[in-house]
Amino acid sequence: MMADWSVPLADVIIDEGDLEAVVATYRSGWLSMGPRIEEFEQGFAAYLGVRHAIAVSSGTAALHLMCLASGLGPGDEVVVPSMTFVATVNAVRYTGATPVFADIAGPLEPWLSAPTCEAVIGPRTRAILYVAYGGHAGQLAAVADLAQDRGITLLQDAAHAVGTRLDGHQLGSIGRASAFSFFSNKNLAIGEGGMVTTDDDQLAAAVRLLRSHGMTTLSWDRHRGHAAGYDVVALGFNYRMDEPRAALGRRRLERLDAENAQRAELDARYRQRLADTVACAMAPADGVQPAHHIFTIVLADGVDRTAFREALRDEGVQTSVHYPPAHRFSIHSDDAPQLPLTDAYAATTVTLPLFAHMSLPQQDRVIAAVTASQA
Repeated sequence: MMADWSVPLADVIIDEGDLEAVVATYRSGWLSMGPRIEEFEQGFAAYLGVRHAIAVSSGTAALHLMCLASGLGPGDEVVVPSMTFVATVNAVRYTGATPVFADIAGPLEPWLSAPTCEAVIGPRTRAILYVAYGGHAGQLAAVADLAQDRGITLLQDAAHAVGTRLDGHQLGSIGRASAFSFFSNKNLAIGEGGMVTTDDDQLAAAVRLLRSHGMTTLSWDRHRGHAAGYDVVALGFNYRMDEPRAALGRRRLERLDAENAQRAELDARYRQRLADTVACAMAPADGVQPAHHIFTIVLADGVDRTAFREALRDEGVQTSVHYPPAHRFSIHSDDAPQLPLTDAYAATTVTLPLFAHMSLPQQDRVIAAVTASQA
């Protein structure tokens, strides 16, 4: 984190208990795919209320294995948003399937809707990969109904949404499977890491097999005497998580809800203080308890976004843009579709600082800088 930011975009605190858990792991002498992985997976599955949680090396690995274990492959099409980190789209292409971009729901709703998905569903559509942008459930319920009606698999990129609830249900328990990220700027940050969650026994077994070279048993199994050898039955990958990060994740999971509640208070305060100044995206919705991963605003037409961000930078406030639309990247731009709402949002959105331990004076500094820039 840059030392000269008075208010960084994101921040994380690693407390003494976290450090002790990690140090104890190193002292144990077992550093990869052992008891702490099992504890983290079991704790995460219990937290979400799902049968299976499989830890992997990154959110991208989680997306890849989820798509692959769902049976996606050449000839299949998958409906995806363009307003997402490019890993969402890449994961579909890793399987040989074709991502088909759909527009977002509205000017301040940067997620898919049932109508925008239905507009691009065709005879080869195999799945919808829904992104819970910003940690908000958005229109997931309607998209889930559409997927069920059309006989299409619903998958989730829940990288932003650890702790998000829809009508009391954790987002990672909705659809056939979900992929989470524990990257260093996420609500449950451990540096790198991811998790696939599902109630589908067959899909879970495939993910476990593929994450470690397609091997039928792992070193930890053999160490405990559960197996004498192994076979390789699939073309798998090295997507294993290490034990120190699992120990950190298990510790941080215990305080996730409390930290998400702090984010919620800051989100509400932003909305109250900025209501007369700028448009705030991702408005609260009935039945939704968001994780509040990021807080985004949308500038009015004609406002110079670069100048706006530079003005906040001069006040020591870090900002970002989530995201450059994926369909505009060169690698995905062949026959780029017309996505007017996505393009408009992408051109005018700005992400303001938000993290659980953000102080009110820090937030006031952001609010003052935004207000002054719009005067």
